[in-house]
Amino acid sequence: MSAAPPPRPNAASSDARRPAANPWRVELRELGRRAGSLKELDRTLPAPADWRVELMAVAEGAPLHLRLRLESVMEGVLVSGEVEVPVVGSCARCLEPIEDSFTLDVQELFAYEGSTTEATSEEDEVRRVEGDHLDLEPMVRDLVVLGLPLTPTCTEDCAGLCVDCGQRLDDLPPDHAHEVVDPRWAGLTGRFASAPGTPDADNPEEN
Repeated sequence: MSAAPPPRPNAASSDARRPAANPWRVELRELGRRAGSLKELDRTLPAPADWRVELMAVAEGAPLHLRLRLESVMEGVLVSGEVEVPVVGSCARCLEPIEDSFTLDVQELFAYEGSTTEATSEEDEVRRVEGDHLDLEPMVRDLVVLGLPLTPTCTEDCAGLCVDCGQRLDDLPPDHAHEVVDPRWAGLTGRFASAPGTPDADNPEEN
C-alpha cells in the first residue's frame, strides 16, 4: 500500500499571502449581458476613511448597508436601490455631538466599454464596467459625501448658544438673560460702584 503524498509545504503560506478580496467589487459573470438579467445584492461593508464634510462624517469602519439591484441593460449595468449610512458630527448651532443614520437612494448606470453611452460621454460623466466586474466604492462615496448635511442640527428647533455666556439655550430657563450695560455709560457705572457710600465700596471684601 503506497503512502499518501505529503502535503505541499507552501500551500498554506501561499493562501496567507494572497491579497484579501475587495469587498466593494461585484462580479458580473453570473449576471451576463442579456438585457433584463437581474442580480440582488445585500451587503454590509466597513466605511473607508475620510468620508466627511466639515461638521459631519461617516466614521472609518462604520457599517454601510447596501441593498442593491443590478440589472443588465443594452448599454451596461443599471444599479438601483438604497444605502443605509451611520453618521457622526456636531450640531452647527450648539456644537452638541450628533449620532444618526440616513438612507440614500441609488440609481446609476455603469456603461460597457464600447457602448454608445461610453463613447459619447466625458470621462467624469459616466461610470464604467471594468472588465467583468463593478467597483461600487466610488459611486457610494460620491453619493454619501454629497448627501452629508453641511449645517447639521441636533434638533430641528435647536436654539443654539447664548451669545453672552456660551451655554446651550435649550438647557437654560426661559427667562435666562444678561444685564446689558450701554458702553457709553460703562465708565460712569464703574465710578459709581467704587464711590463712598455705595454697597460695593463699603464692603470691598464682597467684590
